[in-house]
Amino acid sequence: MDRLIGIEVFARAMRLGGLSAAARELSMSPAMAAKHLNALEARLGTTLVNRTTRRLSLTQAGADFLERAERILGDLREAEAEAAARAVVVEGLLRVTVGATFGVRHIAPLLARFNQRHPRVTVELGLSDRVVDLVEERWDVAIRIGRLADSRLVARKLVDMHMVICAAPAYLARRGIPRSVADLAGHDCLGFTLSQPAGREWRFGADGQLRVPVQGSLHADNGEALVEAAVAGSGLVYGPRFIASDALIAGQLVEVTLDQPLLKLGAAYAVTHPARSPAKKIRAFVDFLVETVPERARAC
Repeated sequence: MDRLIGIEVFARAMRLGGLSAAARELSMSPAMAAKHLNALEARLGTTLVNRTTRRLSLTQAGADFLERAERILGDLREAEAEAAARAVVVEGLLRVTVGATFGVRHIAPLLARFNQRHPRVTVELGLSDRVVDLVEERWDVAIRIGRLADSRLVARKLVDMHMVICAAPAYLARRGIPRSVADLAGHDCLGFTLSQPAGREWRFGADGQLRVPVQGSLHADNGEALVEAAVAGSGLVYGPRFIASDALIAGQLVEVTLDQPLLKLGAAYAVTHPARSPAKKIRAFVDFLVETVPERARAC
């Protein structure tokens, strides 16, 4: 910061004809302006300005440095102006990452409305059920489901999420309807491999304190694939209700109630970097999600 101030003092003093005039423009005392100029010359190891009681004159080194300094300061002012303009205009590339099923069902259908509001924003939608690193992978917004771990990231709640256990009517007719978590030992339980330990355990209770070992003929890293397998009669599926909602409404799956409360999943959140002043495109998109995702979830 001191280096930039010193360069600014030097350039303005030469443009305005004196340190006092430069100090007034920069809202500092003439003594402080002189101190910054002296520090700049000391850092460079050369004299930039010859000083007399009446005027300042450039040395050859000063003339060469002034040309570069004006160019640097001009580039800096241009960069600041561009950044300020972007803070006012909603535009640019917005990179959004979300779980595959939630993204396809609840985010992708909303993007046309967002584009109508903000036609100068291009959305890159990444669909992945793994938890990505926003900083390392340069995503602007992540939509995450469940309980958020403590982190430096900023989260805004979009909609509550709930769990469900269900199976196809034909499967339940063939294998019987489980009434307790103990009954799960006699059933095919379809496992989600991104949960721990790799889908071979189902958790019950609000905080998942009751852990029940399960086994089944299929494990997958995508919830929608498990739901489709359940519809085909492969077994019981335990996951977020939104994934199974269409099949439940159509009667392809039937909800099963056991003797223990299901895990409290939490909510869906829009997660962003903890920027002091986030880009307008990010603020606009998160505000849009807060407005539209609950409406979309109710409709489905």
